Amino acid sequence: MAEEGDRSNESVRKEAVAANPDRGVAAIKPQFLTTKDAFHAYVDADGKENPEESVASEHCNDNDDCNYAAEPPEKKAKLDEEDKKRARGQNKSRPHVKYHQLEQNRLCPSIVQECASRCFYGNKCKFLHDPEKYMSGKLEDIGPKCYLYENLGKCIYGISCRFAKSHLDDGYKNLINEELVKQQEGKVLVRNSLDKNLQAQLRKKKYCFEKSMKYLKHLYEYRKKSWNKEKKAGVKEGSEEAETAQEATLVTMGAITDEDVIKLRPCEKRTIDFRGKLYLAPLTTCGNLPFRRICKQYGADITCGEMAMCTSLLQGFSSEWALLKRHHSEDLFGVQLEGAFPDTMTKCAELLNKTIDVDFVDINVGCPIDLVYNKGGGCALMTRTTKFEDIVRGMNLVLDVPLTVKIRTGVQEKNNLAHKLIPELRDWGASLVTLHGRSREQRYTKLADWEYIKQCAKLADPMPLFGNGDICSFEDANRALETGVSGIMVARGALVKPWLFTEIKEQRHWDISSSERFDILRDFTNYGLEHWGSDTQGVERTRRFMLEWQSFLCRYIPVGLLEHVPQKLNERPPYYMGRDYMETLMASQNVGDWIKISEMLLGPVPPNFTFLPKHKANSYK
Repeated sequence: MAEEGDRSNESVRKEAVAANPDRGVAAIKPQFLTTKDAFHAYVDADGKENPEESVASEHCNDNDDCNYAAEPPEKKAKLDEEDKKRARGQNKSRPHVKYHQLEQNRLCPSIVQECASRCFYGNKCKFLHDPEKYMSGKLEDIGPKCYLYENLGKCIYGISCRFAKSHLDDGYKNLINEELVKQQEGKVLVRNSLDKNLQAQLRKKKYCFEKSMKYLKHLYEYRKKSWNKEKKAGVKEGSEEAETAQEATLVTMGAITDEDVIKLRPCEKRTIDFRGKLYLAPLTTCGNLPFRRICKQYGADITCGEMAMCTSLLQGFSSEWALLKRHHSEDLFGVQLEGAFPDTMTKCAELLNKTIDVDFVDINVGCPIDLVYNKGGGCALMTRTTKFEDIVRGMNLVLDVPLTVKIRTGVQEKNNLAHKLIPELRDWGASLVTLHGRSREQRYTKLADWEYIKQCAKLADPMPLFGNGDICSFEDANRALETGVSGIMVARGALVKPWLFTEIKEQRHWDISSSERFDILRDFTNYGLEHWGSDTQGVERTRRFMLEWQSFLCRYIPVGLLEHVPQKLNERPPYYMGRDYMETLMASQNVGDWIKISEMLLGPVPPNFTFLPKHKANSYK
């Protein structure tokens, strides 16, 4: 019987290998597979099939030995350690786009905004003041209709808009649709903008952090007492005895229990029922406001802004504050902060608590990148528990909204720390913990450890714990919920297919057409023009973020082409021909083809345009 069982297992293994001979490559129906050369020839010819390639493809379909699933067929040369480092990670030396240099002759803002008063810059103004001269050298309009004018009744970019002909009269005056403008009166479409007076206070370091300073003062006194006790007892800093002494004193001493510190009672704090909701992860670069609007359309319940550095927020940097902006459609919205020290994190939490509208604040303790880790932030906080505790307690003290934390399993792959931290986080005051089932060392390689997440979910109770990692279908989501987590966070799966939230809620595989996917990109374009602007700078910002997103979208394989449903997040697509030209073009891993798609929506790229995706592995031909 044992031998028969072994034989059956072996036959199953052989069948699995035969079905997918190249490990890590998605299984696609044979009639759609093609070669690398045939794929690019078809795409470069704008869908006009090469007869020679077509015959070769038919010949190979009849040949059992021909297998395109194993692309690329050439054996890769072994790389040394330096080459491996160069081939992964971020394109740090990629060209930086200076958007203000895209136009040779820029029009003065006073002309664009049609200000009756004189120029803002007076005699020192270096901008053009002649609309006719500007229009003679201006780039061609992209399209006949301006999204802002059509939907809001007025385009604030006026003559500089790349769709300006739709809302300019013969004298280059901006037209206004009074009826639409009246409908928009009183509506705040985007909140959390940086006030100029606040920015000035932050830059001059004149902002008052009353609660934070009180907390930090008592924290310093408490630490000083504990250090003195350790010295008298002859205990070395960082030793086991020091940690035991610290735990003992925490019960009766410290800033949190001091009578002078005013703390909100639990009944006074805002509460959120996170359980059972779909949470869109905070995604650096790609998790911008237009993308979050797309995900809200398809069923995301919770959205969170991109990771913001607390030190940059405290210095009043406009670029960092832009990450906190919230669209009115985001009904349950939070911001994510990164920092390494109790003073900056507590002050930043108090600042945001007073100045912006959010439903929760999240601490990033999962960021694996060296820039953050080497400064003691991100994953490094998991090994700096004293600092971590001071940060969580301090932020929780000054916030009127729930405080949440996102962590990984640990720093090293075989040394999990999350199970030790989760009960402590609950005691420190966290309202929710999200656990990514990988360590810092793993980054995004190998599968997420959902068995470990299951163990941690039991330890977290009654605090809700969300799981994160490798969710790319409703089946993955169902398996994740079976582990006992309170909900799931979706990250890369949403970048590959933002309609994933609909699939999970409706419990189905959506064989979305290329035209529907193109409509999603059109919506993103419109939202981008509304958010970043419809002038040349805004158009090119929208294009850049669309191209970054394309580096993930191209990994999607249509359901109708798959041999086995669903597609796994860690399986790369082989070269295949889609059911129409657009489906094939969207499958291209070549950055030139992504630019071609962007030009269909945003017009031709500027002269000498270059683009490299943020991550090196995301574009090749």
